[in-house]
Amino acid sequence: MSASADPRTTTATGADVRVRFCPSPTGLPHVGLIRTVLFNWAYARHHGGKLVFRIEDTDAARDSEESYQQLLEALRWLNIDWDEGVEVGGPHAPYRQSQRHEIYREVLQKLVDAGAVYESYSTAEEIDARNEANGRAKQLGYDNVDRDLTEEQRAAYRAEGRQPAWRLRVPDEDLTYVDLIRGEVTFPAGSFPDFVLVRAGGVPLYPFVNPVDDALMGITHVIRGEDLMPSTARQLALYRALVEAGVTSFIPRFAHMPLVLGDTGNKKLSKRDPKADLFLQRERGFIPEGLLNYLALLGWSIAPDRDVFSLEELTEAFDIRDVNPNPARFDQKKAEAINGDHIRMLPPEVFAERIIPYLQGAGVVDAPPTGEQARLLRAAAPLIQERLPLLGDAPGLLGFLFTDSVSYEDDAIASLTANADEVIVASVAALEELPASEFSASAIQEVLVSALIDGLGLKPRIAYGPLRVAVSGRRISPPLFESLELLGKDATLRRLTEFVNR
Repeated sequence: MSASADPRTTTATGADVRVRFCPSPTGLPHVGLIRTVLFNWAYARHHGGKLVFRIEDTDAARDSEESYQQLLEALRWLNIDWDEGVEVGGPHAPYRQSQRHEIYREVLQKLVDAGAVYESYSTAEEIDARNEANGRAKQLGYDNVDRDLTEEQRAAYRAEGRQPAWRLRVPDEDLTYVDLIRGEVTFPAGSFPDFVLVRAGGVPLYPFVNPVDDALMGITHVIRGEDLMPSTARQLALYRALVEAGVTSFIPRFAHMPLVLGDTGNKKLSKRDPKADLFLQRERGFIPEGLLNYLALLGWSIAPDRDVFSLEELTEAFDIRDVNPNPARFDQKKAEAINGDHIRMLPPEVFAERIIPYLQGAGVVDAPPTGEQARLLRAAAPLIQERLPLLGDAPGLLGFLFTDSVSYEDDAIASLTANADEVIVASVAALEELPASEFSASAIQEVLVSALIDGLGLKPRIAYGPLRVAVSGRRISPPLFESLELLGKDATLRRLTEFVNR
């Protein structure tokens, strides 16, 4: 640690590590938020420490119970657990800011008693007027005038019916800390004024309650987004006061993760971008293992030549010091490719179970599947597992196996060659010779090779394309011969004949 950093900064390691995830329940969970909890969770699990999950819900106009429940749903779907906090309890309850106002009043009183804060009566209009009169730029804001009010002046303001805000006395010196990702950072003395901790009327503000909760809950490492880095100066100033007032005994370590950018340009990935919507990504067919693997790569890597790893490997290798400070770009195609790698790693029976909700959502199978549907699903699932980047693609690939009515997609029809009907007629003649009891993938392949490749001299793409379209309605389907076997002889011949006679 740098000699210029505060010596009271924690040196906690191992099981003493305590990190936190403290979102506001506003809107839907987004991938940037999930990366934050992932890095905190991985850091805690790597060190054998603890993750605290608390809710910052003091903004009644924006916070909602629906959003809170969605946060819980998101973490449970992703299998991210926590050691203390909402829903599980712990020694520092309550874990919702809206239930901690008495705690904040007690801490404020300790700061008052220590002389770390003072009453401020200046209104925004008065501050602007003073700045203008003194030739001081308006954007510099508050001028620390109320620091030196006498008791008589404060009494006069109170007599006018004014209620004071409480401001922190910011130290008149440089504030330095060592960012675990970015190295030493110094905020020069005078770079920001005394700031409000508690608004007139007693309403505590975020710059107050967030560090206070961290202090009271013993948080040793604050891991958060780069966009919050400017607020670190105020937090350091407040932490010094909290230590001196006896509220806590140490200052946490800070680490600021790189921004997540959109596909193009240098703008932060917008919460309104569909790629940022966690539940939309789940709806499209991401699995927790694949999505978390990709989010971990937004600033971190397990090895220079390796992108795919398990959550167990992540927690074993993860160290926040290895995170790259440069912005990370969200690449949807790469995310889907990694998701496909994890889909292929699933045991076949697990994969079959995971695609059922998508098949049900598309009306392909019943809820729950019938016995025959379940049998067919177990047999068909392995045909697509190796080629599926998203579970949401399963209904399109398998739907034709669960219906008697085939709909032909326009691009499939457009892909057919002029001799498509001739190919199908020859295929019907060949397949009719196979007994139903011998209608297996290998036997089907043998007779079709003989009839189409050898007999008509066709290339495989020309030979099998019309068959694929005729039985599935699609240009892309599971392996053809295995699909015909699952359909059975009667259904296969019926579909081929109906296609020719359409």
